[in-house]
Amino acid sequence: MEQACMWREPWNVAFLAEPEEVSGLRRIVRFRLEGWGLREATDAAQLCVSELVSNIITHIGPGTPATLAVSMNGVRLRIEVRDPDARALPTLLDANADSEGGRGMALVDAVADRWGVELGADHKVTWCELETDLAHPEGHAVGPGTLRAVALLGFYGAGCLASGPRKPGRAAAEESAIAAITDFLHWTSAHGCDADEVLDRAQARFEADVEAPRMEFRVSDQCEPADSPTQVGMDH
Repeated sequence: MEQACMWREPWNVAFLAEPEEVSGLRRIVRFRLEGWGLREATDAAQLCVSELVSNIITHIGPGTPATLAVSMNGVRLRIEVRDPDARALPTLLDANADSEGGRGMALVDAVADRWGVELGADHKVTWCELETDLAHPEGHAVGPGTLRAVALLGFYGAGCLASGPRKPGRAAAEESAIAAITDFLHWTSAHGCDADEVLDRAQARFEADVEAPRMEFRVSDQCEPADSPTQVGMDH
């Protein structure tokens, strides 16, 4: 039986590189990765984001306009930070060295599967990639609700295609999900239940599940002090 697909659309967010922005970016990454079913990669991803952004603050300057972009490269999680300075390049030093520079990239190097820098005429992109537990780029991480849905949708023909256009596969998965929901509404109606009420209650439960982590982040935002930039490694 093929597993139903999970599409992880790339996303990005523009920001000004300030110390108080780091904790907010970490929370965004955590929220997004949990939505992608990649909770196991959250700690490493947050560390990499902290160090890459702190590099900009320390070596280019506070207030530098930058962009954080997160996507999948196969089964690896790719994190990119773009800034407008193509001259200040990151360097890798021993994290235990006495030097104050270079240690941030040593941390990135320790947790990432690989990292590098791409230079443009008026910008650079520092990136890193993290391993995940995924066997397939559009596969699922293990979770009870997801596993139940995968088992059910397998009977409706919602499978991950190894190749082929992306959108038809997604459309087929959506149609299978709609067919399953429709059948459940017929089943509830046959047992004397109000199908509309059942659908409303299911929607309310889904929205509560989605809102719960957001509320957690809002509370932590009020209680957690802003991250300060660490001594990171982009030696001149």
